[in-house]
Amino acid sequence: MCGLAPPQHDRKTALPSRPTGPRRPSGPGKTGAPGRGRAVPSPRNPGRSRAQDRTEDRLGTNRSVDGDAPDRRGARVSTRGAARHAPKGEIQPPARKAPAKGAPRIRADGSEAVGRPSRPAGAPARSPRPAAVRSSAPANAPVRLKSERDDGLHRIAKLLARAGVASRRDIERMIEEGRIALNGQPVTKPATLLADLKGVTVDGKAVGATEATRLFLFHKPNGTLTAERDFSGRKTIYDVLPEGLPRLMPVGRLDLNTEGLLLLTNDGALKRKLELPATGIERTYRARTFGPITQQQLEDLAEGITIEGVRYGRIDANLERSTGRNQWIELTLTEGKNREVRRVLEYFGLQVSRLIRVRYGQFVLGSSAPGDVEESPPQEVVRLLNGLGMAD
Repeated sequence: MCGLAPPQHDRKTALPSRPTGPRRPSGPGKTGAPGRGRAVPSPRNPGRSRAQDRTEDRLGTNRSVDGDAPDRRGARVSTRGAARHAPKGEIQPPARKAPAKGAPRIRADGSEAVGRPSRPAGAPARSPRPAAVRSSAPANAPVRLKSERDDGLHRIAKLLARAGVASRRDIERMIEEGRIALNGQPVTKPATLLADLKGVTVDGKAVGATEATRLFLFHKPNGTLTAERDFSGRKTIYDVLPEGLPRLMPVGRLDLNTEGLLLLTNDGALKRKLELPATGIERTYRARTFGPITQQQLEDLAEGITIEGVRYGRIDANLERSTGRNQWIELTLTEGKNREVRRVLEYFGLQVSRLIRVRYGQFVLGSSAPGDVEESPPQEVVRLLNGLGMAD
């Protein structure tokens, strides 16, 4: 395709010549018509132009005649070395001299100031700065929860929860109602510390010893709440669990429309430990989604992502298989924030039609049916407690 070439000019003949004639006077002290080339006198320094002031303002060398006036940025500028930068014929400010070593310093009011102010007579001596306290625990020591104590004492609410009486919140409510007593006297504080449940009664009945830690793998069905009760009448996981089980607490939560593996335990400390993001236990989900997505977009989640001001950590996501615009995506994360998987996938414009949790740490869902529950073998529980540093 042919195009029009730009016109060519002969510099000697085609271009108009520059006008010639006498140049306008410029510079300080010159006269001439106002306009281009005329120097505007400086309002701060007589005998200088405003352009010189702007130049030295940029260089940080602007000095005023009175010696210590601020420059255009408001900073106090020293007059030392002004003779090197001042133009010829300009009034030179007197140079400052540094006081001799050991000479008294004179304040603005004329008083003498030598060294640091002395401490008033009779004033107490300043206490020495405390030395840094270093922990004597080894670097590879297991992380201890705030609720764990070294003296063997525990809050009464924790002991009763582990004994399967009720949740800690319900126990605190029972204490307020005066239903829990110790050696015949009502307990008034949930923070009461005990070594065991000896002498503790609930509604006048003695409480048995704390049970051993137990862990159950429950296949949560879709459409059930991970809650003990729901005031609106919706079905909860406790409506689906079979009878004859001890009092169990869920490890974490699954949304109403999320199904899959849900761990249940009778140990409140183990529940809390498994839920903490600092423990670093991985959760794996499989999501059936609708919409366009690429593997590269999923791999970018390994650096984390911020959605509406909420920061989500590392997510390992892989595109399993796709049929048209429908696909299955596997995601592994360690935080488990509220609706994290759904929020991340919806951020990419995907519609989540099904979400299943298939793994929680070393425990997998397997081929169980919704509603099935299976107890983990005791040796597996002991291995888990040892790995978390919670073995007795």
